[in-house]
Amino acid sequence: MSLQLSSRDSAGPSSHDRHWRAGTVQAVPPPGAVDLGPGYLEPGLLPVDLIGEAYARTAEEFGAAALSYGENRGALPFRQAVAERTAALDGLPCGPENILVTAGSSHGLHLLGTSLARPGQQVLVERTGYDFGWAVLRDCGLALRSVATDSDGMVPAALDEALRAAAGRVAFVVLTPTFHNPTGTVMSLRRRTEVLEVAARHGVLLVEDDAYAELDLDGTGAPPSLASLAGQRGVVRLRTVSKVLGPGLRLGWMQADREITDRFAAHGLLLSGGSANHLCSLAVATLLRDNGFDRHLDWLRVRLRERRDALYEAITEELPGVVEVRLPQGGFFLWLLAEQDETSLLDKAMAAGVVVAAGSRFGRTEVPAVRVSYSFNPPSSLRAAVTRLAAAWKGTS
Repeated sequence: MSLQLSSRDSAGPSSHDRHWRAGTVQAVPPPGAVDLGPGYLEPGLLPVDLIGEAYARTAEEFGAAALSYGENRGALPFRQAVAERTAALDGLPCGPENILVTAGSSHGLHLLGTSLARPGQQVLVERTGYDFGWAVLRDCGLALRSVATDSDGMVPAALDEALRAAAGRVAFVVLTPTFHNPTGTVMSLRRRTEVLEVAARHGVLLVEDDAYAELDLDGTGAPPSLASLAGQRGVVRLRTVSKVLGPGLRLGWMQADREITDRFAAHGLLLSGGSANHLCSLAVATLLRDNGFDRHLDWLRVRLRERRDALYEAITEELPGVVEVRLPQGGFFLWLLAEQDETSLLDKAMAAGVVVAAGSRFGRTEVPAVRVSYSFNPPSSLRAAVTRLAAAWKGTS
């Protein structure tokens, strides 16, 4: 791959925002506002040229096979590359038979909610979590019930109590143990083991939403995934390239035991059309194979770390005593805890020209909270946004 990224502030000349407007992309910021809400990358961080090269190479290598119906569970080159990468990162076995391609994490949740659950069944979730994913499950007719969490993630004793109280009515449990959205928490290895033990004792499936798994910004690493720790048994792990290569690719995958991947490969949705995203998966497979993915990931981590640090430092310098914040190891977000009520925080922020995400969007919070993202703005804009927030939240404007 010829494209070099290491010294660039932008992913490439095609990573522009000329067409970043309503009617083309899903959402755009209000005019003049700094938007700290999005859980996705700013235009300059999206590797348009890299993806273009990958598609061109895929067309040359695979020819007409790239435009055919793909194998139901996903093209073998992609599943092999993903399985090998998973095994290397987690230090535990994973094979291509444990991988099934999806059109992103939301597609995976919908498959789970419609195939492994019945309308009216319960899904246990963390006290705070990915609100849009929860909406997918609700649209499947499932009832969500929250389980207590602490600074280490879902509390095993609370999970045990919730499962006993549900008396077999739980379809599965959804949690995000690595770079949690919205709090940034990373569940310890000991806690992961305890949660797995509780789930196994009750015979309930765990769904591990792992969208941010490789966005470790400090190089300290995260514990192995729940799926790998469990030997793929009793856990379905949902992965995506959205947070690294871009959500427009609509490419993700499930990691699970073969019984589950076989079951989904026989789903009518895949029988009628084959793999969820055949061409794209072949293109990404070329990037995984020739290290283009890792070169971009290394470059992206540096840029995200710059943004995270700029936002965190500005908040700790300009908003002491107004909000509490913890520096996350990775992911996209800072989680701010405050004494002012949430409505006041949001209204004042909007009046100051800054968009933040309401903490209540993501579930029950003990104190008022907001989520701010560092993935969608450069460091200078992040610092400027905090200056506006400080003037608004401290009552000096």
